Amino acid sequence: MSASKQPPYDLLVFGATSFVGQILTQYLYDTHGVGGDVSWAIAGRSQSKLETLRNQLGSGAADLPLLVADATDEPALQALCMRTRVIISTVGPYAIYGEPLIKACVETGTDYCDLTGEVQWIGKMVSRYEAAAKESGARIVHCCGFDSIPSDMGVWFLQQQAESAFGRVCQDVRMRLKAAKGTLSGGTVASMINIAKEMAADPELRRSMANPFSISPAGHRSKTRQPSLKGPGFDKTLNSWLAPFVMGAINTRVIHRSNALQDTRYGQEFTYDEAVMTGRGVKGRLAAYGITAALAGFFMGSAVKPTRWAIEKFVPQPGEGPSPEAQKTGFFDMRFVGKTDDGRTIITQVKGDRDPGYGATSRMIGEAATCLAFDVPKNQDGGFWTPASLLGQPLLERLTRRAGLSFDVLETR
Repeated sequence: MSASKQPPYDLLVFGATSFVGQILTQYLYDTHGVGGDVSWAIAGRSQSKLETLRNQLGSGAADLPLLVADATDEPALQALCMRTRVIISTVGPYAIYGEPLIKACVETGTDYCDLTGEVQWIGKMVSRYEAAAKESGARIVHCCGFDSIPSDMGVWFLQQQAESAFGRVCQDVRMRLKAAKGTLSGGTVASMINIAKEMAADPELRRSMANPFSISPAGHRSKTRQPSLKGPGFDKTLNSWLAPFVMGAINTRVIHRSNALQDTRYGQEFTYDEAVMTGRGVKGRLAAYGITAALAGFFMGSAVKPTRWAIEKFVPQPGEGPSPEAQKTGFFDMRFVGKTDDGRTIITQVKGDRDPGYGATSRMIGEAATCLAFDVPKNQDGGFWTPASLLGQPLLERLTRRAGLSFDVLETR
């Protein structure tokens, strides 16, 4: 993309008529309006659905530009990319629909954000396109929703605070989801089912998915064994039973990539894991065993065709989701426990005031894309990034100012 000829739009939402895409579009309209300081447009494969969405936004949306393109039409996707500085994709599962747009962005030097949590697909995209992205200047930022901004930016914030308080980073960090209200999006569930399906058919993929550094740059490893909670456990620091966190396999890999892309700011032997707090005593222990069994059943069932069909009938479908009222009453509360190599501890908190999979996610990706467009100068920094490694402090400020997230230090000792 020529630096002398700027595209007409700062942001373009591709997949705007998807469930999350509609929430994101409403958020951008409520935040920026149409014809203001941020120029933006929406795109999808159906002109009539785009028109219906525009009509639902509000009386001032009549001039919002609509662009039509299919996720498989490479010339149309290239044409979209040439018209915007940043393109936001909500079209998943990305392993099925996402590659043509990545290719178009890389070839045109267009910046890109998405909501994927499909680490197997991220690994393929990095392998196939990172060299070309560095050449063209395209900045590709995956995982800009609930997976993985709260975890990625939560660790970034904790390490920033540890450096301030202790003069050093924490070698070990553990994220514990204390509480949340909301549901996984239909698109996220579809992506999880697709991952289970792919792993069942590919032994090499199963080995790759077991590697916490699977999307880190080649050669970035630690000698220290990475923690990984696969069953019930107990956290003595927070005095709570634990269960595996369904997003942990995604977030841990993103955070290790963030560490690598920041020149191992967190340390070469940095360790990290995630879990859900289920409470104290017998009740907490039983809840931990129950969550563990449910997750095992979901992934085992998703790997086999007959049970996968049954699961797909009872989980949220792509395009489905909670009401606007339910989104507003949702929330999440995450605790991060960091320990330095000399024994000091810091505990921080990340909270969000919307349903994690929908209301909060749409705000997070909206602010990540706006941050990419306006706050991070486009120099020679093309490639595949994580939110923390590229957007850092400007994104933290946007998340706290506009996206309903808060980042706080609870304790240092």
